[in-house]
Amino acid sequence: MNTTIREIDERTNLAANSMFELLLFRLGEAANSERRELFGINVFKVREILVMPGVTAMVNMPPTVMGVANIRGQMITVINLPAVVGCRPTKGLGILLVTEFARTTQAFAVEEVNEIVRLEWKQVLSAEGSGCGLVTSIARLDGNAENTPLAQVLDVEQIMRDVLPEEEKNKPLAPNSKINLPPGTMILAADDSAVVRMMIEQGLQSMSVPYILTKTGQEAWEQPQAISTKATAEGKSIHDKVALVLTDLEMPVMDGFTLTRNIKQDPRFKTMPVIIHSSLTGSTNEGHVKSVGADAYIAKFVAEELAATIREVLAKAGHR
Repeated sequence: MNTTIREIDERTNLAANSMFELLLFRLGEAANSERRELFGINVFKVREILVMPGVTAMVNMPPTVMGVANIRGQMITVINLPAVVGCRPTKGLGILLVTEFARTTQAFAVEEVNEIVRLEWKQVLSAEGSGCGLVTSIARLDGNAENTPLAQVLDVEQIMRDVLPEEEKNKPLAPNSKINLPPGTMILAADDSAVVRMMIEQGLQSMSVPYILTKTGQEAWEQPQAISTKATAEGKSIHDKVALVLTDLEMPVMDGFTLTRNIKQDPRFKTMPVIIHSSLTGSTNEGHVKSVGADAYIAKFVAEELAATIREVLAKAGHR
């Protein structure tokens, strides 16, 4: 087994145990401060790390785009990440993170890369309401230890939408995309990115589907338990209330793998369809999705493909 395959297998096994690897890096001094805070991104999104290559400035670029770099024969947009988040590099931008997610390839210029750490998802807390729309969560690097170092996990979907809004535009759903669910039935969705939740919400509204949106796997796991108790009191089952669960993979507190596994291992919910909707694309992730019992996997974010997948899974479950 070569090194690449072994590393992929190791990371897949981490996901099976509610763990992941976070690449830590610094962007310089924070605004109004001399502190050089730690930031992080899931290693699964990182294709390679390079010493800064030559970058060609293009005409009429957005202010936070440095230009394009020729990396292994591919022209890749280079984004000035410190400029995006408001940091001031003190050592220059010497490192390039080439990332692949949500069907796109792009590169982020950073000041320096520190290390890769292995964490449990329960060490990661939601940053919702913290006042920073570019951060999805805060990772506690030493668990629950007092004064543990913290790393800000960036919302790369939001960053890409802010930096390159034209590339992030999504075509509206066709008028015939409406899905008919039995009265009182809805879709439960979970995603930690505010911009993705907004896009999911727009898509479900276009399909005329009732829904509940949550921002962590833990919140999504609590919903069917509470709904099941209420349904039982009404002489109904959870399936009369929740037609389908749509979940991201990367989420604080509880990730999508764990959420799916919990649903499929609970006798009350095991026949409830689960669709995993993730920016972590690739055959390795798709294979692991099947191993935890998910009914479908769809890469972010094409509204028509998401609608088609929802429609197909609901049809298999008896909803037309």
